[in-house]
Amino acid sequence: MAMSRPEGILEPVEGDKLTRRNAAHLLRRAQFGVSAAEILRAEKDGLAATLHRLTTIQEETEDFSFTTRLLRQAAYDTGDISDLRAWWLHRMHYSTNPLEEKLTLFWHNHFATSFAKVRSVPHMAAQNDLFRKEALGSFRRMLHGISKDVAMLIWLDGNANRKRHANENFAREVMELFSLGEGNYTEDDIKQAAKAFTGWHVRNDRFWFNARQHDDGDKSLFGRTGNLDGGDVIDLCLGRPSCAEFLANKLLRRFVLEQPNKAQVKALAGRIRAHDFAMTPVMRELFSSRLFFSGPTRAAIIKSPLDLVLGSARALGGRPNLRRLGSAAARLGQDLFQPPSVKGWEGGRLWINSAMLLQRANFAAELVLKQSMGTISDLGSNRQNASLGGTTMDHSLTLLLAGGASPAARKQLADFLKNSAGNREQKLRELAHLVMTMPDYQLM
Repeated sequence: MAMSRPEGILEPVEGDKLTRRNAAHLLRRAQFGVSAAEILRAEKDGLAATLHRLTTIQEETEDFSFTTRLLRQAAYDTGDISDLRAWWLHRMHYSTNPLEEKLTLFWHNHFATSFAKVRSVPHMAAQNDLFRKEALGSFRRMLHGISKDVAMLIWLDGNANRKRHANENFAREVMELFSLGEGNYTEDDIKQAAKAFTGWHVRNDRFWFNARQHDDGDKSLFGRTGNLDGGDVIDLCLGRPSCAEFLANKLLRRFVLEQPNKAQVKALAGRIRAHDFAMTPVMRELFSSRLFFSGPTRAAIIKSPLDLVLGSARALGGRPNLRRLGSAAARLGQDLFQPPSVKGWEGGRLWINSAMLLQRANFAAELVLKQSMGTISDLGSNRQNASLGGTTMDHSLTLLLAGGASPAARKQLADFLKNSAGNREQKLRELAHLVMTMPDYQLM
């Protein structure tokens, strides 16, 4: 039976046409930055075909697959998390499935787990594989999978959860941070759930159900009483109305606007429940909604460090040094595989303060002027090969600024172009740098 289309807040936009501005808006949210060629392709293909491409897993190229295998093996050989970070950055920048990688990062932050405690590259890689497998798959399967994930069990002290002394760490986080959110459970709910997870241990680097340490007595949770185990707890959490709303709020904050209202959260939660937590139809409906393309969503999200560094490199083209980009993102507050706490990176305005704004400006200079982050394309050639139309300044603003530029900013940029010295390529680089130091460049 076909699913009914959403109405009201998530009503789909009319028609299939993507304006250049809407194409750029969609791609900035669905991947790490956007190139001029990608904007033009989306404009030509239209909304339906672009969303189908973004939400349908495409076969990777042989070169990409070969390089990712080498990078992953290097990380296994060294045991150095910075090598695994290089592997993932390569995927983020070069994969033919950019939304899959964007969602993999979303889930990495949602189920925040740090190498600082896990101390195992293979375990962190295996958890990352789970996130990628279900990025556009099923949140239901992902939540069940994370409860038996070795990195997560180490991170939240699974082996300390024993029959006589239940450890509440995982039970608490599965409710507070992974499924329900604060205020939607009681302390007794946590105690009962912790008993259900007793004996969910790690042995020989694998999940192990330690039957001797499992509490097989009755537990009562959310109106159900019986010999509940961890899987039952997950299903009961998924069945609570607050679960879909908690997930909807996070998705809206990451992909649409940083302060969604209750009506918007409830509307998306309804679609999540209608699709039984299947992410592909949820993301397609979200990205094709009137809400997503409405005025208040434009330039409404502060770029994370990874959106900033990878997005800048993607827009400008060339061959970035991904290790240096990863180090730059870490300096700006987002170190892959090492989130600051079980709450992950909270983002939003916490990404921005006077010191970080200065560091972001320094990054722009290093990337564009000093080229110490790898090479960027000849910008004059870029404009000829994939022009977004209009003047040089129009091209740069469409490519780099999500919300366009105010009249005062346009005058500032026009005066710069008129009065700057140097050859055309130098002028284009300095123009790009000037745009990237504007406050509006921090938004997407």
